[in-house]
Amino acid sequence: MAIPTKRVLIYRLGSLGDTLIALPALHLVARAFPAAERRLLTNTPVNAKAPPAIAILENSNLIHGYFRYAVGTRSPRELLALWWKLRQWQPEVLVYMGSTRGVESARRDAKFFRLCGIPRLIGVPLTEDMQQNRWQELEQALEPEASRLTRNLAELGSVDLEDPTNWDLHLTDAEHGKATEVLSPTADHPTIAVSVGTKVQSKDWGRDNWRALLHRLAPLYPNHALALCGAAEESESSEFVANGWREKSSSPVVNLCGLLTPRESAAVFAHAPVFIGHDSGPMHLAAAVQTPCVAIFAARNKPRVWFPHGKQHRVLYHQTDCWGCGLETCIIERKKCLTSITVDEVVNQVRAILG
Repeated sequence: MAIPTKRVLIYRLGSLGDTLIALPALHLVARAFPAAERRLLTNTPVNAKAPPAIAILENSNLIHGYFRYAVGTRSPRELLALWWKLRQWQPEVLVYMGSTRGVESARRDAKFFRLCGIPRLIGVPLTEDMQQNRWQELEQALEPEASRLTRNLAELGSVDLEDPTNWDLHLTDAEHGKATEVLSPTADHPTIAVSVGTKVQSKDWGRDNWRALLHRLAPLYPNHALALCGAAEESESSEFVANGWREKSSSPVVNLCGLLTPRESAAVFAHAPVFIGHDSGPMHLAAAVQTPCVAIFAARNKPRVWFPHGKQHRVLYHQTDCWGCGLETCIIERKKCLTSITVDEVVNQVRAILG
């Protein structure tokens, strides 16, 4: 009889969007090791707007604890401290959900985890195929990142990305209750959810565009209310764009920026018939709760890899000649991939969902 695994370490860096895109892989690990204590090795957030993984995964029962470190640290003391923590905890399995940083980087990571005394490593991308998002002939597009992650963990089983249970955050009654409470001013109206924030300049469509969009949408949906979500730092810009709605509608507007946890925001999005936002963490939260998204994407990343998963979503992505640049700040090209997306285009996609 096989001895059940007691401790599983999961390696996944990033913040809100990176954690959410890994939900199917996290569900797979939970099914493969149901009796094990599962802890996440992740990074300390590098941006004030970037919630840590614990803010998304707490109460989900997908993860039971955390180890954190500063990404890119060269400090021998910090690396030694991390090594000692992991040695002391004695994980029996490592499940690797790292990003595509190259085969050599993956080999260095594998060596470190071996030095930590972990006997079984799963999913370490030691080949170019494991590193890259495959081209999918049927869709004529690149493989989504969620698919690449679960493909690399195939020895644990298969995952149906179309099954909503594989994206389930296991929101609590208290989180749903908070959403009902903050949406009480809009209770008599279907509520359009909007998030205008992003922590990356090259993804920012611009608050004038957002204000013009809401100015256009308000008379089209006079019975709808508006809910704006995001970080506290985005409250002022959200208020500015909401005035575009108020100019054309007397329906309620609630600005929830900074008032909710990420999981409570997800519960709010679950009430909405549509979510409109950038390529951002809130967009991935809305997609996780199966709310149709109208997502405005810069072309800094390759198409489809980071799109919200599901046929119910509408993505606006202009593949300009500089696509795939990976820039966080775009000065020379003036964000032409993003700013070329018109208000009319976004309105049309919203209407495709709401009618």
